[in-house]
Amino acid sequence: MARTAAPATSAGAPAGTPPEMSHRQIMEALTGLLAAFFTAILSSTIVANALPTIMSDLHGTQTDFAWVITAALLANAATTPIWGKLADLYNKKVLVQLSIIIFVAGSVMAGLSQTIPLLLGARVIQGVAMGGLTALSQAIIGTMIPPRNRGKYSGYMGAVMAVGTAGGPLLGGFIVDSPLGWRWTFFVCVPLAVVALILLQVTLKISHVRRPAKIDWLGSILLTSGVSLLLIWVSFAGNPAYYDWISWQTAVMVGGGILLLALLVLVESKVEQPIIPLKIISERTTALAILASVAVGVAMFGSSTFLGQYFQVARGASPTEAGLLTLPMIAGNLVGSVVSGQLISRTGKWKGYLIAGSILLIGGLGLSGTLDHTTELWHAGVFTAVLGLGLGMLMQNLVLAVQNTVRASDIGTASASVAFFRSVGGAIGVSVLGAILANRVSELATQGLAAAGIPIEGGAAGASMDLAHMPGPVRDIMRAAYGDATAEVFLISAAVAVVALVSVLFIKEKPLRRTVDIQPGAGDKGTTAELATAGR
Repeated sequence: MARTAAPATSAGAPAGTPPEMSHRQIMEALTGLLAAFFTAILSSTIVANALPTIMSDLHGTQTDFAWVITAALLANAATTPIWGKLADLYNKKVLVQLSIIIFVAGSVMAGLSQTIPLLLGARVIQGVAMGGLTALSQAIIGTMIPPRNRGKYSGYMGAVMAVGTAGGPLLGGFIVDSPLGWRWTFFVCVPLAVVALILLQVTLKISHVRRPAKIDWLGSILLTSGVSLLLIWVSFAGNPAYYDWISWQTAVMVGGGILLLALLVLVESKVEQPIIPLKIISERTTALAILASVAVGVAMFGSSTFLGQYFQVARGASPTEAGLLTLPMIAGNLVGSVVSGQLISRTGKWKGYLIAGSILLIGGLGLSGTLDHTTELWHAGVFTAVLGLGLGMLMQNLVLAVQNTVRASDIGTASASVAFFRSVGGAIGVSVLGAILANRVSELATQGLAAAGIPIEGGAAGASMDLAHMPGPVRDIMRAAYGDATAEVFLISAAVAVVALVSVLFIKEKPLRRTVDIQPGAGDKGTTAELATAGR
């Protein structure tokens, strides 16, 4: 069992600084945490290749498809700062276990869902739990491990993320193609979560310094309401069945969303313990990392969401085959995460990997923007492998850069802030890209059906994803429409990814400190000297 006993802290360390742990103690403590993280990642990816089948079974549309993903991401984003704040105030181990219990409840509800609204509600519950696991896993690592050594362990987390991301679509596709059916893509995560809960109880032993607790509930409500209102607006704007981009509904929803977020900034500047501390996110490294994380979120969730749909709907692959076809992206993610993490721990330098990751991300998305319904599948594999490399080099290392700039007592909040904005970017990306894809599919399908002399009703040509029950000629036209429209999603994501590159170029590289907490009196002179000797 892992113990908190470890070598004494260095002379001059502030009172209450956690003692450094050995590699063995850290790995034992991380066992249950990584198991919980793996379960959460698996649950979010296992549904990807099941969604086309779910939409067909529950008679969902492209908008419903996007919102099954967006609902979980939005709940994740809205609750991540709350979990991060709780991590700074309460016992992190208890909070992780609570997250797992909530996750199990959401998974069971999702598996039993008979309608799209019920499924969306279950995904919100799962998203709440995901917010906890995302924020708390980063906070616990930050509590135990100095930034100078954290790249290696963040690499392990990146590897677990890559395996969960790879295993999810494969397992999900196999389950959907088996007699079990798509509902077991949710049920299968329950026993895994129970195992993670037991491992956490046995292996995770971390000390906790109790502090007075104050949760910024008003800020949380304003944050959730403002983001949700804008996402709901963008999901339905421009859809003939709802309202135009320029309409009174747009004015009310956009104006209301901006007002709520403006009130959020005002509240956060006044309250004693804000849910998103402006002093932390206004720090240069954190602010730029947050901006980059939004762009990474758009790329990561947008690409993973619509790539599986492309293979199944546009190329006619089975769910299992679609899982296999996404492996190049996952392999790239794994290599990028593990290799960059190891090299950062050896050298203490990290900015170059963020720049390289951003360039690879833009390149991979740009290449994927050339896909259509006739592209050779091995070309798609190469394009998505480049995309995966970029994501692997960016995700964990952006969090690492931020954690290196804050005190140990603020690591939970700082880590959660980066994760929050990444999830917001993902939710916005899936919602916006889903709306763009739906409209583009409708346009291409309408053109294709008209050219084939097949009568259509209004603009509803691209509304349904129930291709299985369509006549053969119509189904072929719809597949081509989905395949050609997907390229536009990747091209827009590539343009957004440029923001990530610009952001990391302006981040000032600070050497990774060798202590868990910031040492008093440590200035630029000391840190510069450490950077000069890094890697010796």
